[in-house]
Amino acid sequence: MYAYLERLILSNSRWLQLIAPSGYAPDLEVAIRGIKVLRRLGFSVANLAVIERRYLRFAGTLSERVDEINYLAKGEHPLPDVILMMRGGYGASQLLEWLDYQGLDRCMNKHGPVMLVGHSDFTALQMALLARAKITTFAGPMLLSDFGAKVVSNFTLSHFQSMLNYPEHTVRWVTDAWQDLNEAGLLWGGNLSVLVNLVGTPFFPKIDGGILFLEEVNESLFRIERMLYQLHLSGILCRQKAIIFGQFTECRVSDYDNGYEILTMIDHLRSLIRIPIVTRLPFGHVYDKLTLPVGGHAQLKVEGAQAVLRLSQYPCRGV
Repeated sequence: MYAYLERLILSNSRWLQLIAPSGYAPDLEVAIRGIKVLRRLGFSVANLAVIERRYLRFAGTLSERVDEINYLAKGEHPLPDVILMMRGGYGASQLLEWLDYQGLDRCMNKHGPVMLVGHSDFTALQMALLARAKITTFAGPMLLSDFGAKVVSNFTLSHFQSMLNYPEHTVRWVTDAWQDLNEAGLLWGGNLSVLVNLVGTPFFPKIDGGILFLEEVNESLFRIERMLYQLHLSGILCRQKAIIFGQFTECRVSDYDNGYEILTMIDHLRSLIRIPIVTRLPFGHVYDKLTLPVGGHAQLKVEGAQAVLRLSQYPCRGV
């Protein structure tokens, strides 16, 4: 009886497909825990083989990881409601020159909507899909780090489900006051180091008048500033309407920094580029994280220390 009820529930559930373009799962128990959480949320989870797939430091060979994404471009089968990254790490950049962008554009933009979600190393795929196929993806939770957590963040779950179910979503948070502002544009960005590594390649989107959000983990502050200078000297920052800093977690500070800290860096950047920089966005390698449409529309308002981000024009299946 229980098996019959479970099949009935899954037949009426949403379909979520896992992909693993980057690192392998170091702990299968975490992956299994995440799959159970997704099933409790009402998802039928496909492509479970990725949690055991390994080749060197990657979740499979190059061809396995490329084929996993190009399979979505064939148009020979229905598309899932959600495509979820297993984890980050490294490996997504290896795939970029082998993807069928025309096929992905045809299937995902015309036969969608599909919610393609992840963060960290996934930024490489997000930028390439935006640049080459104008596909809007989502910066958000992943199987291992988020759904597989011992205690899953209610904040993360609620924002993820809201983006899945509703065509508009509003986010509020407290920021370091810069000035009152009201700007709108295409939302884009992600992990700073992955983003910077694509500058000068055909997989970096050319965006003017956008709202750029950035996050980083495990980097020294001077390295973060150096990467921001790369974006500045390349003429990318000055073409945006605003920059939103997410969380810069586990940023290393040494005695040699001599008082050089993240607020010092931000103040220097503000004086350098003279466009709004809004801080403390709850996104990055953190427990509580938003889900953000990379390629969607964003209306950013700041009054005093209150920031409001209204999101729209992104793939949404609806309730």
